[in-house]
Formats: sequence, structure tokens, C-alpha cells
Amino acid sequence: MFALVDCNNFYASCERAFQPQFNNTPIAILSNNDGCFISRSDEAKKLGLPMAAPAFKYRKFCEDNGIKVFSSNYPLYGDMSTRVMNILGTFTPDIEVYSVDEAFLKFDGFENYDFDTYGKEIQRTVQKCTGIPISIGIAPTKALAKVANKIAKKFRSKTGGVFVIQSDEGRIKALQWTKIESVWGVGHGNLKRLQSKNVKTAFDFIQLSDDWVKKQMAIIGLRLKKDLEGIPTLDLDDDTRDKKAIATTRSFEYTYDDIENIKERVSTFATSCAEKLRTQNSSCNHIVVFLRSNRHKKNEPQDRGSIIITLPYATDSSLIISNYAVEAVTSIYKPGIKYKRAGVIVSGLVPTNERQLDLFLAENPKHHKIMKVMDNVNDKYGYKVKIANQDLKRTWKMRQEHLSPKYTTNINDIITVR
Repeated sequence: MFALVDCNNFYASCERAFQPQFNNTPIAILSNNDGCFISRSDEAKKLGLPMAAPAFKYRKFCEDNGIKVFSSNYPLYGDMSTRVMNILGTFTPDIEVYSVDEAFLKFDGFENYDFDTYGKEIQRTVQKCTGIPISIGIAPTKALAKVANKIAKKFRSKTGGVFVIQSDEGRIKALQWTKIESVWGVGHGNLKRLQSKNVKTAFDFIQLSDDWVKKQMAIIGLRLKKDLEGIPTLDLDDDTRDKKAIATTRSFEYTYDDIENIKERVSTFATSCAEKLRTQNSSCNHIVVFLRSNRHKKNEPQDRGSIIITLPYATDSSLIISNYAVEAVTSIYKPGIKYKRAGVIVSGLVPTNERQLDLFLAENPKHHKIMKVMDNVNDKYGYKVKIANQDLKRTWKMRQEHLSPKYTTNINDIITVR
């Protein structure tokens, strides 16, 4: 059996865990730079606050409806996520952390367990130890566990936040209730193909022939179909696998129209990508750099420029990656445009100890030693060493006008009991 554990309105729940005075108050959490709403409590949803709504457009709406607004407090959310996942790991050794607020659990050797009782025990333990409410769907496969989780959340008053699919009759009933667009793994392209076959529910989907599904949705679609039929084909993923691409993208605290400021920001983003490469012992062959103006300012000139650079050799050096990224800015930048966002993506990743060498071009061997020293110093003392085209006195800072304390990660913000 598999379980999907999902933290309810996770960001809002993290805020409430340390500020219980807002337990019955509508809450909304803003994205980076307080741009748009990325999490809402059930009370805020009922009031009609849309997901991803721009904050500046809904400021008065929140004031009029008494919605408490918070800036994203990622150190707090990340720490609370780790605590929840560590607790889940005590109930089974087989766990896949699927996202910051979701995890799959696999129950091998639990044949004699009452899964409804066990699920409620997991729920009570997480709530008691962290203050975070969770919903749990349990079923014979991962895809069915996703379906069960949706039912647990949708009918919380009836299920208590835990729903188990154990019988074939229960599986069919759940699939008949689940709309095809809500099925895990059915993307926009596949949805159109399925709708053209008059597929409206997950149950309709499993009525299709295996040959059609494999031809139209490839082997991944066929595995999904088998999973929904109750035949396990999707196992827990190994989350230790290296990433195939690494990105650092940020909205600026302010709009910039001068190229020097933008170069400095992009250099910082490129350095961040290089550090992540070294963490997983990878090197990159390609760099993508993009600049974006503020799309919400319709009265200002707009630009969405990007460029792909193929490196002469694979590298993980902050010096090389930063230099190429800064050169890319010179090609993309347009005078008179006020830029609000930029990003650097490194791809074409290969293991550093297996990268292809070039007979005539090669990375300076001193770079490896320099990067090792930089990483060691920064790991030990914080971000103290930067490359020359970064502002030594500057760190990237988001606009966070509604930021709550970092209760669990900053000694100065720890709650004092009197």
C-alpha cells in the first residue's frame, strides 16, 4: 500500500502554528517580492481570493474582507517541512519527499494493519508535534493514493482527513468521481487527446485500450493507466538523483534600467547555479540567460529577451559561468526598458569527473582549487567570498513588507515563554 501525505494549506498552516490567534482568520501568503498570492487558507478561498492573484490588485479586497497577508517566510516553511518529513519517516522507512508539503509513503510488510487507524495516528502525531494539519490518501498504488488524498481533503468532515481505497468497488467509485483533468500526470497536451475521446473521468480513462494509451501518451501514460487499475507500476522515486538542469531566477527588489545593476544581479544568479553544480559534482555545457520587464506595467515598454550559450567545454567554475552570463546580458539588454526579473539556467549537465575534454581548449586548473576554497569558506562562515563582478556589500533581498519572524531558524526570533 502507498500513502500520499499532503499538508493542508501548508504556508498558511506554518504561520498559524506560531500565531494561533489567526486560526479562524482568513490568511493569504505572497510570493517572492510580495508579487502574487501563492497560498490561501480555506477561509480566504471561500471569500473568493483567487490563486496567483496580483497583490496590488487585491490589496483593497484583502483589507475589506479582513484577510491577513503574510510575505513568504521560506526559512520557516523549509524547516517545518523537514520536521514533518522526519516524523513521517518514523512510520515507515520507505518515503519519497515529493514536494515541500507532500510525501509518498510505502507500506511493505504492513498487511495486518488497519490503514484507516494507522493513517489517523500519523495525522495526530504530525499535528501534535508540529501544529501542521495533514490529509492522507492510502491505496494500493501511487496514482490511486493521489485520488484518495483528494477525496480525503474534499470530504474532510466525513473522512476526518484520511481516506483509504482498499476494495475494487471503492476504487471504481473513486475513479468515477475524479475528473480527468484532476488525475495526477495528465498534462495539458494529453488532456486534449483524452477529451477528444470523450474521456471525462479517471474511470473513462481506464476503459481505453492499452495500445491507444501507449501510442498517444507513451509508456508513462500506460503506467498511469495500470496504476489507476490497481496494478502498481510507479514506485517511489530515488530523490538522490542529480538534477538535469539548475536554475536561479529572481524578481528584483526594484526595476532596473541600467545595465551595470543588471549585470551584477545576473552574475550573482550565475554564481548560485555554479555552487549548486559543485554540490552535486556536475558541470554544465549550456547556459540560458533571460531578462523580463514588468508585465503588469502595461503603460511601459515591454521586453522578454533570452539567449542560449554553448560553452566550449563543460565547467562548474563560478568565474567562467558568471563571465559568460554577464556577456549574455550585454546581448539581451535594451536601453530604455525597465527590467524586473532575470534568471540563469545551466543545462547539459554531466558528472564533473566524466566531462569530455578538448584538445585545444581547457579550463584553468587553478579554478578547481579556487572554487573549493570559496565553497569551504562560505559553508563555514556564511556567504563571505564573492567573485569580483559581484557587489561585495550587497546581498539579494526580496521585498517582504509582511514578513513574520523566523521562529525556528533564527535565534533572535525564537518564542520566549514567560
